Amino acid sequence: MSLDVLFDPRSVAVVGASADPAKWGYWLAAGALAGRSRRTVHLVNQRGGNLDGVPFLPDLGSLATVPEQVVVAVPPPQVRPVIVQGLAAGARCFTVITSGGSGPQEERELAALVTSHGGRLLGPNCMGVVDTTTELRLSWGDFPAGGVGLVSQSGNLALEIGRLLDRAGQGFSRFVSLGNQRDIDAADALDALIAHEATRVVAAYVEDFRDGRRLARTLAAAHAAGKPVLLLTLGRSEASGRAAASHTGALVSARAVVDAVCRDTGAILLESAGELVDTAVLLAAVRHGLGQRRARGQGQGPRLGLSRTVPADATGGAPASPGAARIAVVGDSGGQGALAADALVARGLDVPVLDGATRAAVAAHLPGRGGCGNPVDLAGAGEADLRNYARITRALLDGGDTDATVLTGYFGDYATANPDQTREECAVAEELAEAAGRAGRLLVVHTMARDTPALAVLREHGVPVYERIEQAATALAHAARPARATPYAPPERAPSPSRPVTDGEYESVRTLLRSHGLGFPTAEFVGTADEAADAARRTGYPLALKAMGLAHKTEAGGVALGIADETALRAAFARMRDATGVTRYAVEEMAVHPHSVELIAGVRHDPAFGPVAMVGLGGVTAELLADTALALAPLTPGRARELLLSLRHAPLLTGWRGAPAVDLDAAADALCALARAASEHPELAELEVNPLLVHPGGAVALDAHGVLR
Repeated sequence: MSLDVLFDPRSVAVVGASADPAKWGYWLAAGALAGRSRRTVHLVNQRGGNLDGVPFLPDLGSLATVPEQVVVAVPPPQVRPVIVQGLAAGARCFTVITSGGSGPQEERELAALVTSHGGRLLGPNCMGVVDTTTELRLSWGDFPAGGVGLVSQSGNLALEIGRLLDRAGQGFSRFVSLGNQRDIDAADALDALIAHEATRVVAAYVEDFRDGRRLARTLAAAHAAGKPVLLLTLGRSEASGRAAASHTGALVSARAVVDAVCRDTGAILLESAGELVDTAVLLAAVRHGLGQRRARGQGQGPRLGLSRTVPADATGGAPASPGAARIAVVGDSGGQGALAADALVARGLDVPVLDGATRAAVAAHLPGRGGCGNPVDLAGAGEADLRNYARITRALLDGGDTDATVLTGYFGDYATANPDQTREECAVAEELAEAAGRAGRLLVVHTMARDTPALAVLREHGVPVYERIEQAATALAHAARPARATPYAPPERAPSPSRPVTDGEYESVRTLLRSHGLGFPTAEFVGTADEAADAARRTGYPLALKAMGLAHKTEAGGVALGIADETALRAAFARMRDATGVTRYAVEEMAVHPHSVELIAGVRHDPAFGPVAMVGLGGVTAELLADTALALAPLTPGRARELLLSLRHAPLLTGWRGAPAVDLDAAADALCALARAASEHPELAELEVNPLLVHPGGAVALDAHGVLR
């Protein structure tokens, strides 16, 4: 069923309406009445009363017309009877503010009741729904109108985001409070925002991802539709509880999985409400300008090099890559301009040298001592003539050698000190906005002013304005994150095989992975020193001896390498038995390959997203280096290669200091085999190969381990 009835019902009934402003029922009723020009509004309270002259009816059965949406704000024991009555009256959408009963099972039964009648349920335990484009305000609090659609599991966070947006001259197109997600979930709500023309930027705060694969497909669909998605989630990690089970458990946290999904689907994972708002304001400005210019038939509107390659660690201080988004900086002082440039470069953006034509166009408006490099120092040109702000900024925007321009410093504050300059400063603000629109490039303003008339003009024209330069720089960095070159479709989970794995020991896991094409050295499994000596005669020296049943063999003294003869083997066997107490061992051929690199490869079954593949620098330093890349499993060979080449230490794989490159195709095939095996065996919570030895001639697994659910 479409969610149109949630956002634009022809009629609404608020059950639990109140005339007391201290109660939820008042805000819901008042919000509903605000949309009376668009829809029929019914207010229900069995005790009677009225609000703004609209009488409270005793129950849903008393309504003269069928309510398309029913908002339920009554005590939990009364929720089910209200919904039963609403279904009988013909209602098909229910927004349940209070909890839906005594616990999750009762809430699930409530949702099943609604959906079995072809209806939809938002909540229970939610804050309501708002659509500023249809005059629908069924929630507590104020929601300024704008271009940002928000889906949130936290009501207070939504209010905070709303206030921050309002201060920045932006607001909501739609707001959906998810509550307990017994029917309508994050993917449903996000799908509706993607299809909503007035929503320019989609934002979401999600704690419980439910069906993560479905949500990933929604995020990919948003990216394909040109709707940027900004995501906030909790940073809680289960890694500490899993660290003893495998290296993979320690390296693949819940947060890391979400981050990987966002990178693959084009969504932007953020850290705070403030960061979300800063980025949303900038992205809404880009899309706002695009729409304005298309409406006037003037081309593509503001753009920000979104297809450029920006370092994966774009906000972590990495230097700009050759393809990073290019930013021009113009400031009132050398100090502010230089600090702005530093902030941008620290976030992976490029502040390039301007070409000769642009420098000449800028220099024409500067006093003799002014710098016309990048950053550009106005050196008093603004004080001499406020219109120089527009002239010089226009020269930078029109130059074509940068993707965006940052104006930093004092502009916007002249009228504060001298009110007589208000009209002129506002006129210059108009010129700045017009220059950005005509050039089709983004203008961002950082100013020490706050809430002045000139800044209001800039915001009215979709120019992002920031109080701190780090806000502007971070928003630009997030907006310039690279898009995937090819459409991304999150892979489906593979079906479970008929024969599940019954233990995660090396011998069993090795057999499983070999059946999927992963190579291992020759090995035999033994229980005594004599059996080990017999096996060694068949395997040949040098060899490795490994104790079975240990997750971290090296730390426990369960690995001996390079054993040269039988005497050394028996001595190693005795030491290992005393140190570990295990009863089964592997006698394995030593795999020695020149120019090899040790990787770790693993798959963890995430509760929401299913199997997640990980690859990184491996061996005993895997957790120390923590150089990993993640993606949903199973993998294609192309995606596996992308993961390998995205590692910080990827030059070791492609040929470092004259060494030959490893066989990347073989390494990718090994990752695919591991990911496929894990996807087909959900009974394994974790599956790991460490190390995976990759070399110019191929790839071979030297150890493997599984963790049963």
